[in-house]
Amino acid sequence: MKRNNYILILLSVMLAFACCRENTGVPVPQLSIARVDQMPAMPEPFKIIDWKQKTLDFDSLAFDFNNPAPYGPLIWLDSARRNFDQVTFGLFTVIGDVRQGTGKNNGEFHEALTSLSALVSAGLLGIDKTSQHGFNFVRMAQNYFNSDTEWNIVMNNTNPDVAMLGGGYGRDWWYDVYPNVLYYGVAALFPDVENTEYILRTVANQFCKADSALGGNYDYSYFDYARMEGMRNHIPWQQDAAGGHAWVLLSAYHKFGDPRYLNGAKSATEALVNQEESRFYEILLPFGAYTAARLNAEHGTSYDIEKLLNWTFDGCLAMDGRYGWGVIAERWGDYDVHGLQGSITDGGGYGFFMNTVAMAWPLVPIVKYDPRFARAIGKYMLNAVNASRLYYPDEVDDAHQWLPELKNITGGIIGYEGVRKFDDFGKPSLKGVTPVSLGDGPKWVPGQPDESMFSLYSTSIAGVFGVIVHTTDVEGILALDCNATDFYAENTYQVWLYYNPHNEEKSVTYTSEKKLDIFDIISMEYLAKNASGDISLKIPADEAILAVALPAGTALKKDGAKLKAGIVVIAYE
Repeated sequence: MKRNNYILILLSVMLAFACCRENTGVPVPQLSIARVDQMPAMPEPFKIIDWKQKTLDFDSLAFDFNNPAPYGPLIWLDSARRNFDQVTFGLFTVIGDVRQGTGKNNGEFHEALTSLSALVSAGLLGIDKTSQHGFNFVRMAQNYFNSDTEWNIVMNNTNPDVAMLGGGYGRDWWYDVYPNVLYYGVAALFPDVENTEYILRTVANQFCKADSALGGNYDYSYFDYARMEGMRNHIPWQQDAAGGHAWVLLSAYHKFGDPRYLNGAKSATEALVNQEESRFYEILLPFGAYTAARLNAEHGTSYDIEKLLNWTFDGCLAMDGRYGWGVIAERWGDYDVHGLQGSITDGGGYGFFMNTVAMAWPLVPIVKYDPRFARAIGKYMLNAVNASRLYYPDEVDDAHQWLPELKNITGGIIGYEGVRKFDDFGKPSLKGVTPVSLGDGPKWVPGQPDESMFSLYSTSIAGVFGVIVHTTDVEGILALDCNATDFYAENTYQVWLYYNPHNEEKSVTYTSEKKLDIFDIISMEYLAKNASGDISLKIPADEAILAVALPAGTALKKDGAKLKAGIVVIAYE
């Protein structure tokens, strides 16, 4: 009898414990990205540079109207007053660009890719670009909103006609869509500037109309947003423009709450996922993958994220597309260059600074909405961040860069445009050398100086790494801030992605003055409870954790397919 009583008591205790235990869900299985599987867990040689300091130094240099260097100031004022009746500014695309400056092309040839990226980078690191050196650079950048052309979107130039006459580019769809992604980023960081909401709404309305006019068929080289017509020219079709449309429209929905924008985001995403193969052209496909993941998590869709991510990394294999555009997964000579984004095939491979860094903007926060890819994205980021130091001339030995004699021209602040497997300029001293840091600037127009290999438009986005990437007390383990570039999201609690490249369990230190509960939304377990000071977080070998920092004592509960901390969603099934 006594024994039965003990059993009953034990069962009662176990039942009570089960009832009190928070129902947090089951662990999240990790999915592979095939090309990331080809990358080493720990790339070599290994070095993580100070991306935050690089970004701060770039801002100080690029926006200095009184730069005494031989190449002179990299910024000038444009008084043409295009689109808005105000003076704007231009930044050189590359050092010494013969097409640009106050006396060239009426001072109107400058690029939103450079200017808006620089504003995003500065804003991410807390620099107030609405009041710097006596200028409101955020408001001045609104001149890229092309009302004079009647396109009524943010374009890469304030005057596209001058840009083309000045040796710029023909109509190329990503140049017309990506500046709007950048502007939405600027607006998220500096929301209280006059005309901002007007521009955001107008762009969203134009993208809605464009997606409706396209009717799911994005088989075009570019789109005329005045006539609402898809257009074709010598440039390959850019179906991944749908990803840019989708990202902007979902951002607009979360900004304004207009269901038209949500429907447009879904329609554009469907056009993207309905492609028969990867149509990765320049940078917009990963933004489409992020949008699809967020729509799945928050709005109940079921887009194939695994397909979109593999398309991004494997690259475009369509002969009538931008063949070979994807993510490099190779070792060149004595250097791991895994993770650089650009052409997998051009000259054996050509990774670009801007593209590599910009990829982190959508791909790090994507794991909040689809944590199945946390390990893969963590491993990829470790490789990409490590290899990206090779864009900076002060981080490359003389034998592996095209202009070692000028490597100190900016003190290592402005990087080369790219890293190639082999030199394609034919410099005798670089014959057979791999990899080579260089740029395309001297190829663009006659008279470009050698120093045009150093690229402001490439370097200006460095703040994305500067805000996302943090080192820890364990070499090789990065703390990646998943909220920093997740614009137009709640971001109530800090979310950090850690990947352990070592072949044994490691513990990293998370420091907090406040009492916290640290919850891992991969294992669905607490890593620490009611802890403060130096908190030790264990990470299994070759695995990742996705750590959410919650105020101590925050109750977790399941709500259908969502896991909530109080009223805030922190994980999705």
